[in-house]
Amino acid sequence: MSGQKFLNVLLIDQGLSRRRFIAGAGASALSFTILSPKLVRGAEANAKINLGLIGCGGRGKWIADLFLKHGGYNLVAVADYFQDRADEAGQKFAIPEANRYSGLSAYKRLLEQELDAVAIISPPYFHPEQAAAAVSAGKHAYLAKPIAVDVPGCESVRQSGEKASQNRLCFLVDFQTRAHPAYQEVVKRVHNGAIGRIVTCEATYQCSLMFAEMDAEYRKNAAQPEARLRAWAIDRVLSGDIITEQNIHTLDVAAWFMDADPIKATGTGGRARDFLGNCWDHFAVIFHFPNDVIVSFNSKQMGFGYDDIMCRVYGLKGTADTHYSGKASVRSAEDAFVGDTANLYADGAIRNIAEFHDRITQGQFGNPTVASAVRSNLVTILGRTAAYKQGTVTWDELLRANEKFEFDPSGLRA
Repeated sequence: MSGQKFLNVLLIDQGLSRRRFIAGAGASALSFTILSPKLVRGAEANAKINLGLIGCGGRGKWIADLFLKHGGYNLVAVADYFQDRADEAGQKFAIPEANRYSGLSAYKRLLEQELDAVAIISPPYFHPEQAAAAVSAGKHAYLAKPIAVDVPGCESVRQSGEKASQNRLCFLVDFQTRAHPAYQEVVKRVHNGAIGRIVTCEATYQCSLMFAEMDAEYRKNAAQPEARLRAWAIDRVLSGDIITEQNIHTLDVAAWFMDADPIKATGTGGRARDFLGNCWDHFAVIFHFPNDVIVSFNSKQMGFGYDDIMCRVYGLKGTADTHYSGKASVRSAEDAFVGDTANLYADGAIRNIAEFHDRITQGQFGNPTVASAVRSNLVTILGRTAAYKQGTVTWDELLRANEKFEFDPSGLRA
């Protein structure tokens, strides 16, 4: 199915918020030609792609459902560290028990199967290793954000993207905002000078308390290594902390507007909520970009009463204002545009799934989402590093330090 036809079908009744991980079941009954993995490097547009799912949590199952609703994919195998999650996904999508893999090396066994592509929706710490393995195995890769939790991981993903292009493989990073026409139009107008020279920018990610249920479960078995893995979102090594795992949405938009690496960042933050995990729940960072542009960022992930993911850019002639699942607009004395992004969480994924299919079947392997995802991920790590330091860190210092997060797998099943 072409991307546009898919969007016409699925961009209806997708009223999902940023943090809802559920969707209706079922797949398209449309008929397609099924191709072998060897033939799906640039096949006809109605090719059906055999897909494996790595990561069978709430979002993993939700994404898999959207892949099947597209109609151009067969889900043929699933992998998760936890057998119960692999079985839940397997039962939901009628995957034979022999094609449900568990343990730390589950993804390796999945990649040995007759697959064309994989969707990697596991905890972010594992993304670089799993993406590299997918490309080495000759599979197209659909990778969730954030792509990594540290600088070496970002470099690994960059290399995997380059290797994918060299080997005629598609590698797509799933940022919803980058795929949405309203955001694309606003950024295009700003880059074309609609608001004049950019002077300042403010980016915020304000949300209520999240992951309380995960924390409650973690407290019951905190001494067990598997409990930590289940509670990955409140663990800074497994998630990258909220500035990387969550706040990346608004910092990605800021980096998109700036279209440049930051020079330095000065940050602070901390943790006010009583969680057992070690992630912070609020950050405040000032980023300095070229041409004396200042990006002021702050976030919270606690409390109640106000939720918004916003990036607003001020220029000499006007303002661009974007809100995740809200309005995206440009306003100046000479230009005006307003677009609606109300269902962005679902719409963006739907568009990316369609784009992934189109690029594979049309033989488009330039993989343009990788470089921008690497930059945005590094921006979050720069802000995180400055905040942990309670001081200033330059971009060059961050890259030279090349700090790696380490996760000890002792006690976990291979």
